Amino acid sequence: MTDLPVPSEDLPVHAEAPPARFRKRLRQFAESPGAVVGLIALAVIVLVAVLAPLISPQNPYDLMQLDIMDSRLPPGSQSFDGLPYLLGTDSQGRDILSGIFYGLRTSLMVGVVSAIAAAIIGTAAGLLAAYLGGRTETLLMRLVDLQLSFPTILMALMMLAVLGKGVINVVIALIIAEWATYARTVRATALVEREKEYIEAARCLRLPGWRILFRHLLPNCLASVIVIGTMQVARAIGLEATLSFLGLGASVTEPSLGMLISNGYQYLLSGLYWISFFPGIALLITIVAINLVGDRLRDILNPRNS
Repeated sequence: MTDLPVPSEDLPVHAEAPPARFRKRLRQFAESPGAVVGLIALAVIVLVAVLAPLISPQNPYDLMQLDIMDSRLPPGSQSFDGLPYLLGTDSQGRDILSGIFYGLRTSLMVGVVSAIAAAIIGTAAGLLAAYLGGRTETLLMRLVDLQLSFPTILMALMMLAVLGKGVINVVIALIIAEWATYARTVRATALVEREKEYIEAARCLRLPGWRILFRHLLPNCLASVIVIGTMQVARAIGLEATLSFLGLGASVTEPSLGMLISNGYQYLLSGLYWISFFPGIALLITIVAINLVGDRLRDILNPRNS
């Protein structure tokens, strides 16, 4: 009698080899000129943010380098010491270009950290709700419904009213405000995957529940998480800018694009447009670049388009 093959303990998630699948996704991404431009712009923005202390003409938050006599200088001016101000200065004599470089560091950090932390919490909640079902699913999903019933900006404002100002508190507020979006999406995806044959096969092999969750369910939900995460980074950057503009986000010693825009808002009607205009353009380019990349990722990671 011929021996039957013994099923492997680790069931394959995809039939296609990962390197081949990655090359396919890369080719699909490159087919969109807008996504490529967005990726290049995003790479430049990240590089500028990382190298800000090395490439900035001035440390805009070092009081020893500021001179009140250089305040509100127009773009292309020079300081009394001969330092060029390509984008002008604000009311405290800070170089706008240097402020943008440092502000990008804070804004990107807030967006990325809050999106990753919210993704971890929301993904875990969604997987548990889908896999366990019953009272656990009911409790978690009613909590998600309650969370999503509040506008995100309102939830963030309430949290900052309790926690106070500061970059760390902004990150915490954004995590609390955004995790429910991941939880609902991951639960919907996991409910579909839970009924497929490979999950039934894993149960027949008596694999532990944690292994089924993290080895089989989670990889098949990652596409949705990646797409939402990309969009949420841009959303978090915009929310942080809004909170800082309202005076509830980053403090004066913690630069961000929203705070730079807020510093020049009162001068917009006085002809001193550059104080808010250039940080606003930097914020716009950052959000648009992330959204272009996120839109393309959503298209190529959609199972219906595979």
